[in-house]
Amino acid sequence: MILAVVFAVLAAGSNAVGTVLQRRAAVEVPDSSARLALVRHLLRSPVWFGGILGVVFAALFQALALSAGRLAMVQPLFILELPLALLVGSLVFRVRVSAKAWFCVACIFVGLALGLFSAAPSGGRDQIPGVWWVPTLAAVGGAGVVLVLTGLRRPQGLARAACLAAAAAIGNALTAALVKSSMAILADEGATGFFLAWQTYGFAAVGSLSIFLLGYAMQGGPLIASQPALTLGDASVSFILGVTLFAESPRLGMWLLPAFLGLALLSYGVFALSRTRCLAKCIDRDDEEAQREEQHAAAAM
Repeated sequence: MILAVVFAVLAAGSNAVGTVLQRRAAVEVPDSSARLALVRHLLRSPVWFGGILGVVFAALFQALALSAGRLAMVQPLFILELPLALLVGSLVFRVRVSAKAWFCVACIFVGLALGLFSAAPSGGRDQIPGVWWVPTLAAVGGAGVVLVLTGLRRPQGLARAACLAAAAAIGNALTAALVKSSMAILADEGATGFFLAWQTYGFAAVGSLSIFLLGYAMQGGPLIASQPALTLGDASVSFILGVTLFAESPRLGMWLLPAFLGLALLSYGVFALSRTRCLAKCIDRDDEEAQREEQHAAAAM
């Protein structure tokens, strides 16, 4: 399990670096409305390629983490991507991290550690009977479709961004479950079984769709709406899939109190950090737009 935690933290860090570097490359693009000019500039940018490498290594580390550990333990650790993106972005963009942001980061780390230590999922299985995937895909896919349709019917703003980000979060959680199943097939049946398994193509398709939805969510409203829905939604749905689909057993009884306390701290840290201007400068769109959206979100709340 320690190895799984290490790989999960490396995946979160790699994805944070990839996100920040891709944003840095986009910021350096000269003002132009031509899409081809944008593509040509990015393809010549070492920073952009560094961001792509970060995302690639993140996917590799995630697969290794899921193959070595439990879904209900590994996937929530990707919440660390949010504070790590802030820390990396503050260095890349020379952004001063406010005292409030540091407090939020501390809440995220403490809350995540307390919650996962208290829950401590155990047991479980690596492979899922085929019949179990049918209700899982129906329930998860149905929830995702409802969120997408609801979000697309909303005007640009908090509700639209939150719904689309929540749909992306569900897709990320399902992708992680399919990756874990695929890695188990790879270990048992080798490369032939891996490339013949529907789960392999399933996680590629669902993962691509989730990236597409996240892009729409980021364009659809402020960071305070999309980021908590994405971060907490992914962790929550992954935990549920780990318990129900992979039969992983969290600790109950007296452990529920510290687990809920950790969840409360974690939720506060994610929501509050998503409202800070320094995070928006590191991973969101241009600073003036991020500031306007933050003010609009604060007024709406």
